[in-house]
Amino acid sequence: MGNARNIAFWVVLFLLILALFNLFSGGQSTMSSREISYSDFLDRVEAGEVTRVTLDGERALIRGADGSTYTAIVPEGVDMTDRLIEQDIEVQAEPQEQNGLLAYIGTLLPFLILIGIWIFLMNRMQGGGRGGAMGFGKSRAKLLTEKHGRVTFDDVAGIDEAKEELEEIVEFLRNPQKFSRLGGKIPKGALLVGPPGTGKTLLARAIAGEAGVPFFTISGSDFVEMFVGVGASRVRDMFEQAKKNAPCIVFIDEIDAVGRSRGVGYGGGNDEREQTLNQLLVEMDGFEANEGIIIVAATNRPDVLDPALLRPGRFDRQVQVPNPDIKGREKILGVHARKVPLGPDVDLRIIARGTPGFSGADLANLVNESALMAARVGRHFVTMEDFENAKDKVMMGAERRSMVMTEDEKKLTAYHEAGHAIVGLNVPQHDPIHKATIIPRGRALGLVLSLPERDQLSVTFTKYKSKIAMAMGGKVAEELIFGTENVTSGAASDIQQVSKIARAMVTQFGMSDKLGNIDYANEQQSYLGNYQGGSSASPETQELIDEEVRRIVDEGYETAKRILTEKAEDLERLAQGLLEYETLTGNEITKVIAGEPLNRGDDSDDSPDQGSAPSITAIPKTKPKPKPDSGLEPEPTA
Repeated sequence: MGNARNIAFWVVLFLLILALFNLFSGGQSTMSSREISYSDFLDRVEAGEVTRVTLDGERALIRGADGSTYTAIVPEGVDMTDRLIEQDIEVQAEPQEQNGLLAYIGTLLPFLILIGIWIFLMNRMQGGGRGGAMGFGKSRAKLLTEKHGRVTFDDVAGIDEAKEELEEIVEFLRNPQKFSRLGGKIPKGALLVGPPGTGKTLLARAIAGEAGVPFFTISGSDFVEMFVGVGASRVRDMFEQAKKNAPCIVFIDEIDAVGRSRGVGYGGGNDEREQTLNQLLVEMDGFEANEGIIIVAATNRPDVLDPALLRPGRFDRQVQVPNPDIKGREKILGVHARKVPLGPDVDLRIIARGTPGFSGADLANLVNESALMAARVGRHFVTMEDFENAKDKVMMGAERRSMVMTEDEKKLTAYHEAGHAIVGLNVPQHDPIHKATIIPRGRALGLVLSLPERDQLSVTFTKYKSKIAMAMGGKVAEELIFGTENVTSGAASDIQQVSKIARAMVTQFGMSDKLGNIDYANEQQSYLGNYQGGSSASPETQELIDEEVRRIVDEGYETAKRILTEKAEDLERLAQGLLEYETLTGNEITKVIAGEPLNRGDDSDDSPDQGSAPSITAIPKTKPKPKPDSGLEPEPTA
């Protein structure tokens, strides 16, 4: 329908321009004729120099005997038709009504074209919303229909608590008497809060599929426009539509685009956004109650939302949608693996154990990557090897085997990664080593991947110090083997990582005796990923913070130096093993250090999931990633 309107508009516009061109070109040809006086015209008639005269009101178009044309103005009230006929001159008359109509259309046509172009441009500028150019204040909420690709709660896995909260809302819509007989009221709103990719929008689509009531969906950014007051008008119009279809559900995605705190320095003030938020607050719970309208909103930034928006009566429920645990990851993998033919060796629980901290979107990407890898080599089903390769690609980056490295660069990378691994194997409370490689992946020249044995809910002081010591192991190994003067920039990401951890220990986690249990992280990006504005530390305190961060990092450096000095033989064996095999799993690293043969021909010994495939998890609110130890890739905050 929209395409047909666009085509019709362009056809009409083309015809109008063509008519205007013809009109002006005709006028120009008429005006280009030479004009003579009336007396001169009479003289030429008497002399027989005129062959044809076209009378158009007071104007006479004259054709001469020599073929030339010219015009003359005939005085009002003078009838010279008989005189022309007597001279055997052909006389033709034009109807006055037609000429008047054409003249009238010719006068209005340019204005009509300009008005049409203006309407078209304003319609495009407003995104083709309802009502076109006159529909600035109309809501852009779409009534969602799930005729194709209907999503239900069966398609949502791994977030059972969030599902239970929303299933209750759906049941309330289906059978309100069950709750109202005890005085219960339908909730005004539910706010879905969680990191990106955890399934907030998918949950909303499942509500639409299950509720059986009208479901309107809109983005928070659709309210805000360049004109102040438009957003508030759209909010009013959206609730007017919802009232006509009550009971119904309205889903606002990314509500932080319009619901940010007013008068706070989160991006500065904005009259349009604040007016839109004020109107939203009034519509949700103002003087007039909107019964039967449930607002479901989603955001991954609840910290910036206005407190008035979060109070009971507006968003009665805040539903947490976190990253799934191991059981949730297994269920999510099962949902995404329904459409993928799996081989007999695929165990989704093992894959779930090896992908802690992954969101639902990450797991969907993992299944898709494994299917692509299986198709690339011509398999008819997806094997465990494909899942392992896909997991390595997602977590560590794609292999860059085409990258040319000299023997000296390979040797330095091997000792660097071996230093990380040896320190990681000899510090307390560190995650087991899962894999070490000197094959460039992503932007890293090599890396060591460590995987925790189980999901972690908190991290101890000792474990943080072990992480710092392991991260410094690469630079220490370079110094011990090649000398201080030959240390490279490969430790840049390691230094970035330990700086983040040490500063978080001092300013957020209260792990410094000199600074105590006070939060000094207000002025910077915290280690857990949430941003706080402002600064509360004095210059003297900031200097003490820097000293404590330096002390913690130096202690980790000394720990790594002591371990690698004592385990120099292990470092040499592992480095030589990496130079020979390029990639070693956890079992193989243990065998290489012990001087045992690897038996690379036996796939069972080479499997990444045998022996050293403990799962990984991350600090809460962060996504675990491998630790790139080449200095070419910044370390994620995991």
